Amino acid sequence: MPADSPAPSLAEQAYRQVKALIFDFSLMPGDRFSESDLTGRVLVSRTPLRQALQRLEREGFLQVFPKLGWQVAPLDFDVFDELYDLRVLLECHAVARLCEAEDRPQLAALAAIWLQPDIERTEDPTAVRDLDEGFHRGLVEGSANRAMLRVHGEITDRIRIIRRLDFTKPARIDATYDEHARILRAITRRRADEAQRLLRVHIEQSKLEVRHITLDMLYKARQKD
Repeated sequence: MPADSPAPSLAEQAYRQVKALIFDFSLMPGDRFSESDLTGRVLVSRTPLRQALQRLEREGFLQVFPKLGWQVAPLDFDVFDELYDLRVLLECHAVARLCEAEDRPQLAALAAIWLQPDIERTEDPTAVRDLDEGFHRGLVEGSANRAMLRVHGEITDRIRIIRRLDFTKPARIDATYDEHARILRAITRRRADEAQRLLRVHIEQSKLEVRHITLDMLYKARQKD
C-alpha cells in the first residue's frame, strides 16, 4: 500500500480478513457460521463485521439466513461456466485490439515471464496463480478499455477460489507456461485469429479442470495451509 494511501476502514479490514478465510478454505463452501463464531478471527466490532459480511453476500461469496446465520456460498459450477465464458469474450476482444495496436508495452513485460527457459520457471502454485492472473489482466489492460478491465477484475475475483486448485498439479503449471507462450507469440506476430483460438482452448481447458474439483480436493487444499 502506498505511504500516502489512507488506512482501510474497519469494515474493509474485516472484509479482507473474512474473504481470506474463504479463499484459504478456512471457511469451506457450504459452511454455516454466526457472527460470534468469527470473534477472535476477525478483530473488529460487530458493526463493521456485519458490514463486511453484507458486502460479501452482495458479491456472491456468502448467503444469509434470517435468524439462522451465514453460509459460505456452495460452489455453483454453472455460474463458474458462465464466468469463464464471459472471460473468453473479454480476453478475445482484448487480444484482437493488441494485435492491431502500434504501442504494446504489455507484451515485453509478459514475455519476460512466460517466454523464459524451462529451467527458470517457478513451480510454486501460489506464485504461478498470481502470475497467471497477471497474464490475463495484462491482455485486457492492452485493450485500453477501463470498463472491460473492471469487469474482468470482478470475474477474476469470483473465480479465484477455484483457480487456486488448478495450479496444484505440476502438469497444469507446465501447460500454463506453454500455452501462454504460444498465445504471446501469436499476438507478437499480429495473428489475431490464431491468438484468439489458442486463448479459447486455454481457458476452456481451465474450465474443464474446474469441473473435476471435488469436496475431497477442497479439504486437502485446506490441510496444506
